[in-house]
Amino acid sequence: MKINRLPAPKKQTQNKPNLVRRRRIPKSLAKKSSHTQKYPKSNSSLSSGLKAIELSRMDNNELTRRKFLHYTAGSALALTGLPGYANQANSKPEDLPPIRAITRGPKFHWFSYYDKLQFDPSCRYVLGMEVNFEHRSPQPDDVISIGMVDLKDNDRSPRCDAAGWIKLGQSRSWCWQQGCMLQWLPGSKNQIIWNDREGDRFVCHILNVHSGKKRTLPYPIYTLSPDGRTAVAPDLRRVQDMRPGYGYAGLPDPYKDDLAPKDSGIFRIDLKTGRRDLIISIADVAKIPSPHINTTGAKHYFNHLLFNPDGSRFIFLHRRLGPGLGGKGTRMLTAKPDGSDIHIVDSYGKTSHFIWRDPRHILAWAWHPSHKNAFYLYEDSTGGKVEVVGKDVMPKNGHCTYLPGNKWILNDTYPDKERKQNPYLYNVATGERVPLGHFYLPPQYKGEWRCDTHPRFSPDGRSVVIDSPHEGNGRQMHLIDISAIVG
Repeated sequence: MKINRLPAPKKQTQNKPNLVRRRRIPKSLAKKSSHTQKYPKSNSSLSSGLKAIELSRMDNNELTRRKFLHYTAGSALALTGLPGYANQANSKPEDLPPIRAITRGPKFHWFSYYDKLQFDPSCRYVLGMEVNFEHRSPQPDDVISIGMVDLKDNDRSPRCDAAGWIKLGQSRSWCWQQGCMLQWLPGSKNQIIWNDREGDRFVCHILNVHSGKKRTLPYPIYTLSPDGRTAVAPDLRRVQDMRPGYGYAGLPDPYKDDLAPKDSGIFRIDLKTGRRDLIISIADVAKIPSPHINTTGAKHYFNHLLFNPDGSRFIFLHRRLGPGLGGKGTRMLTAKPDGSDIHIVDSYGKTSHFIWRDPRHILAWAWHPSHKNAFYLYEDSTGGKVEVVGKDVMPKNGHCTYLPGNKWILNDTYPDKERKQNPYLYNVATGERVPLGHFYLPPQYKGEWRCDTHPRFSPDGRSVVIDSPHEGNGRQMHLIDISAIVG
């Protein structure tokens, strides 16, 4: 296997450590963003924080940082403006892009995974899910609302309710991290698709959001081909059994006691007829040798599927749990839509988040002996070329995608030591990293019900939506205007 490191970016001056650029936003845009206000007068969370300090003084009690965050969990943006917070008293404020909430309480809203089509082709409608609780696992009878936000007229479509939400349907098959696979049907201006449960089976619905016409197929989906005609999906009952929080509650895995069942695996679904065929068996893939990992006695499953941009192949992760595997049980494979011609793209056992750059190359966070944990650009072939990407600028795992044109990588981070999540853009040509914000994640958002930002971009590449509870209203969706950055 040939290992190449991408050419080093242009030499940076010493006053730009880590290649993080602080871009000045035009005043006309900056006025819309709470990021740029050091002491926003109307910020209720900041007021709550100052009030907490005053109350603590009146009661002669010590205001610990934990107590302070309890009062001010509503806004990391306000907290970063407080002198002395997070050792930022003497640092220069960042010029961050405008951001605004596009959903609001009392209920909670999110979209979830980063590799699904959240925007319609016109960039006007933004899909999401609505729920009335947080901080616990979904139960079989928990129902969420499927809906969307109309970004025209300040999110106030005549069809929306008082909170700006346009309800479209509901689902009983969902999880916090990947939702119900809600997404726009590729190539359609008005149709969406999502999973549900009816009786003793998972299904999917295809809905025209304007006419209300709906049809139901007898199987769930995961990823869709770019022409919108085909879906592939793992057995979501097995996913739930193997990794609770990524499948759906309500139906048991019929092969729970089988380490590598021959009748479970990846299924192809015809979205016109509803026909489903098993195209890749878990048993067959389990037989493919793993030169770097001993998988004796391991239990196998598939997860995280994604079609490439021209629909000629799709990725899937082969995951194994068993004695001695620890965190080394995942390998990345690709196949044709009929399940043939399987490539083992990464066999070292630590593949994490990934995205197709083009029909032949995959960006993924993984481990490789050349540079250990890093983002790598893989050629889609067994034993193909591997190149490290942004080693010193994107040093942490994140949810990565390419903006249209592949000039920018959109990425994020898990919570840092201050529990802030940090979405950003990475300029592929220059190696510059441009921050999009720093969003506080309260400690109760953890494990299965954590709230990752999972940044998703609009089709024109000028807007990004994230999920975040940083304003104190639970998880909500927030729109970031990146037009001044990408041009």
